[in-house]
Amino acid sequence: MGEILGLGVTHGPFVLYPESSMADILRRNLASPRTPPELRDSRNWPAPMQVEWGEDEGLSSAYTHRQQLVEGFRKTRAVLDRFRPDVVLIWGDDQYENFHEDVVPAFCVYIEDEFRCRPFSKPAGLGTAENVWGVGSGWELRVPGHPQVAKELATHLLGEKFDVAWAYRQLHADFGHAFWRTVAHLDYDRTGFTYPIIPFHVNCYGRQFTRGRKEGELDPPGPTPERCFELGAAVAGFFRQSSYRTALIGSSSWSHAFLTQKHHLLWPDVESDKAHYEELRTGDYQAWRRLPLAQLEDSGEHEMLNWMCLVGAMDALGRKPTYTEFVESWVSNSSKVFAVFEP
Repeated sequence: MGEILGLGVTHGPFVLYPESSMADILRRNLASPRTPPELRDSRNWPAPMQVEWGEDEGLSSAYTHRQQLVEGFRKTRAVLDRFRPDVVLIWGDDQYENFHEDVVPAFCVYIEDEFRCRPFSKPAGLGTAENVWGVGSGWELRVPGHPQVAKELATHLLGEKFDVAWAYRQLHADFGHAFWRTVAHLDYDRTGFTYPIIPFHVNCYGRQFTRGRKEGELDPPGPTPERCFELGAAVAGFFRQSSYRTALIGSSSWSHAFLTQKHHLLWPDVESDKAHYEELRTGDYQAWRRLPLAQLEDSGEHEMLNWMCLVGAMDALGRKPTYTEFVESWVSNSSKVFAVFEP
């Protein structure tokens, strides 16, 4: 029987970039002509957001936010190292990177010997390519894959009536942001990350996937929370019956300000995140499973589908978290959550 470790983390970019960039998404959306004039005045924001913004446009709070995130990643990395996995599976999303209009699968297993990218060769949507490591634009991140296990997993899922796509190479872009950032954050102290990985794409953005859509035009939806739960359970079943020591990682921030239309894309739905966090902390997984996809989308929580896969796996294993942390933020686009589910 295989041993399985569950980890929940974030791939939000701010861990690797200067504190001065943490509110860049908010600044960009404040400047949008679509933002109501009254909301350009911080005095009209929610009270916690005003406090976080402060007198220096969030710079002081950004230092605290980074410290909390780094501590969370150091804790989860220590757990991962103690576990010594044979393979690490990461559920992550694609933001118009390797999937464009040509094909947008609900799920895709990447089957490659190695994954590589030059993550700092261009800005990360934050107006800067500067990074906390001080490495240049030519620096390359390289992570081993595990094609044998990835093939076995895809074969198993197809046999279990999950019509997952699979790919021997990536199109349009290099190693997707959700995957390389997860690895980089876990290796924040640059001790090296040599565990073979299986990137597992989830179409979190669904109805808002493609770019250049007309106003009000929507794409077909992504998978539902219930389907992600079922897939997570099937993945857990495969690895439980295997001989592998496997770490399953769900990677995402939760509500994203830039997806929360009801807040004019300025702040995330922190209250919804807190409610879901309490459900996670207490092991009320069925509350997650029952969530309508439209409710996640209304709260800008599209990327929580990555966590739905993880929690579906942990539910199938009868696991409750042994460690959780909620890192609240109103001005850095999203709150972040860490969770550990030890064997």
